[in-house]
Amino acid sequence: MATQTIGGTTTVVRRRSFSESYIGDWITTTDHKKLGLMYLFTGFLFFLVGGMEALLIRAQLVQPDGKVLDPQTYNQIFTMHGVTMIFLFVMPTLAGFGNYLVPLMLGARDMAFPRMNSFGFWLVLFGGIFLQSSFLFGQAPDAGWFNYVPLSTGNGAHVLVTPGMNTDFWILGTTLLGISSIAGSLNFVVTILKLRAPGMSVNRMPLFSWMILVMSFLLLFALPSLTVASFMLLLDRHLGTHFYDYTANGDPLLWQHLFWSFGHPEVYILILPAFGMVSEIIPVFSRKPIFGYTFIAWSGVAIGFLSFTVWAHHMFVVGLPSIAQAFFATSTTLIAIPTAVKIFNWIATMVGGRISFKVPMLFAIGFVAMFLIGGLNGVALAVVPFDYQVTDSYFVVAHIHYVLFGGSALAIFAGLYYWFPKFTGKMLDERLGKWHFWLGLIGMNLTFFPMHMLGILGMPRRVYTFPGNLGWNDLNLMASVGAFLIGLSVMILFYNFIATLKNGKKAGDDPWDAFTLEWDTTSPPKKYNFLEIPIVRSRRPFYDKKYPEVADWKQVTH
Repeated sequence: MATQTIGGTTTVVRRRSFSESYIGDWITTTDHKKLGLMYLFTGFLFFLVGGMEALLIRAQLVQPDGKVLDPQTYNQIFTMHGVTMIFLFVMPTLAGFGNYLVPLMLGARDMAFPRMNSFGFWLVLFGGIFLQSSFLFGQAPDAGWFNYVPLSTGNGAHVLVTPGMNTDFWILGTTLLGISSIAGSLNFVVTILKLRAPGMSVNRMPLFSWMILVMSFLLLFALPSLTVASFMLLLDRHLGTHFYDYTANGDPLLWQHLFWSFGHPEVYILILPAFGMVSEIIPVFSRKPIFGYTFIAWSGVAIGFLSFTVWAHHMFVVGLPSIAQAFFATSTTLIAIPTAVKIFNWIATMVGGRISFKVPMLFAIGFVAMFLIGGLNGVALAVVPFDYQVTDSYFVVAHIHYVLFGGSALAIFAGLYYWFPKFTGKMLDERLGKWHFWLGLIGMNLTFFPMHMLGILGMPRRVYTFPGNLGWNDLNLMASVGAFLIGLSVMILFYNFIATLKNGKKAGDDPWDAFTLEWDTTSPPKKYNFLEIPIVRSRRPFYDKKYPEVADWKQVTH
């Protein structure tokens, strides 16, 4: 408080607190929309970092006997590229979409636990900064994003000889990110199960909310495995235990079992929200209800259950018994069924629709096509004799990038173009968006498709260079050119983003003539989201509110 006297009259002037300033409001906010935007901004910032790491990798491998990076630096860049893209780009970005959209889609005022929501975001930001700061000390993680033992415990003679803090950065950083994910998952579960608008039964929820719910349960059940594995590794490194030390009757394969018990559900943690986003976008731009809503929703649940039964297909060559190989080969093939259900349903939604090829729809269709390739080569890896031939080769690199870039990243771009008007009230430029799409799609296939052939020709992954007499030269050159095309397409996206914020076209509240409740409010929404909590009577509540005369009640009132 302060006093000021004017004309003999003394008045009390209240000074604004820090939390009332513009910057303080963002730093101290518990509003799910602001936190969602902060997650998105943070995710895309780390996307730039991970992208630069990828370009350094491809610059090193553009020709035989590359000299751009030395072996140790290459291992650090390679490891941090995977960590950054998985833990610091895809997961926070999907969390950002979930934070912003789920309460709006459900007709809620906010997330169930706003302060926990804020806590989760700041853990992601500081965990990411902590991990990237390892470069400043020359101690960046260097054992792969999967941190395999004994690469992460030293030379195998004894774990306490491990030099440096490289692995410690990985353990502590991923633990911070894991705590954030647990907090966010609990928040999503309670919000979705308890804060839905009147009339919104489980079978009327938007499919994006369905997939966020399944993803949250996966995180809650999968992350403890990674936490336990990391804690045991920390004990091995610093307190002389021998969980993974084979010279003291420990078992290095224990790390792989524990890590992949988390790592394979993690693949679906990264892709299920992408499924949900595409399931919201395709019907709007096809002008049809989603085909097979129930199948899409419950196939997501089936994927969640099956994802815990397939982890050892990453370990076919470690000497598993034949019965174990048969089981995991079978379960890996089975998980393709609920995934294929979604692809058929998306295609069936488009068939006979009045398709509008706007940028969000282009990215959604690109997602379906690219993820199909990633799914098919994943099924190939489930065939044990074939897996023996290509395991730890560039074929596996091609597979994971078709799944996570062709899958998660393309869906994220689709969602960004689709919901950007809701976030900002402005429309991203359509022409620049199409340049982004086509350059990115061409660059992606030019980068990752040759990696299938490199793998079959025997090029191992995680090598920092290669000789020039093995027939790999042209394919590596193609992959590197494609990577820089992807980089160019991302620069177009960021230019589009900045130009739109500065001089973009006004979007209005409902630019796509959309179906779901987040569009039944202003763009961007007010702090309270809805003036009145909506009452839901169908699976397309906003569309049927706009067009009651054409509402397909038989389709939507179950």
